[in-house]
Amino acid sequence: MKALYTMIKIATACIALGIFGCATQSQPEQKETDIRVDHLPYYNEASFTPNWFDSAEYIPGNFHRIPAFNLYNQFGENITEQSVSGKIMVVDFFFTSCPGICPKMTANLALVQEAFLRDDKIRLLSHSVTPEFDNVEILKEYADKKGVIGKKWHLLTGDRDHIYDLGRNQYFIEEDQGLNKDPEDFIHTENFVLVDENRYIRGIYNGLNKTSVSQLIADIKALKKASS
Repeated sequence: MKALYTMIKIATACIALGIFGCATQSQPEQKETDIRVDHLPYYNEASFTPNWFDSAEYIPGNFHRIPAFNLYNQFGENITEQSVSGKIMVVDFFFTSCPGICPKMTANLALVQEAFLRDDKIRLLSHSVTPEFDNVEILKEYADKKGVIGKKWHLLTGDRDHIYDLGRNQYFIEEDQGLNKDPEDFIHTENFVLVDENRYIRGIYNGLNKTSVSQLIADIKALKKASS
């Protein structure tokens, strides 16, 4: 019954969020050129109001950081915050049976993978929002189909409550939309989140828009330059 209820929730979300979601139409590309910057802001909460600090030593001790997590990737390997210690991360939330936005998001995230293919400092983390269906075997099959490189890009599954807490309360993946969501409500968002090597959030991007993805790639390079 729980699995049936979850599938009903997913179907309802796909209908209600057709402008974002399981509809096959894509959003128009932005016309403006990418803005290259030397320094990126820090984000502390779901409104994504930028905070600027001259260096990490000026960041308040209570400023938001991604906390400890415990999940499993497409190889059945346990992935925690220690697994990505010192890495710059790009994070998103998806599910393998999504017929609409997820394939395009995955294709665009593959552009990020390609841009940093030989850069060991970059990791991509894609969290399944239907972990009761997306087990290790299904994630591995999806990874093989989509050209996911294992050590670079982790497709993650695990406890549903843990994944949803990470998405809504830690990565703020739905931006301020997530603040009034019921815990049982389905996460369905096109956003990518950029997290630095100290687990601070440094940017949010439209994963359906190639201009926004190009900006993400530029911002990753800016983070790398700032930490070198």
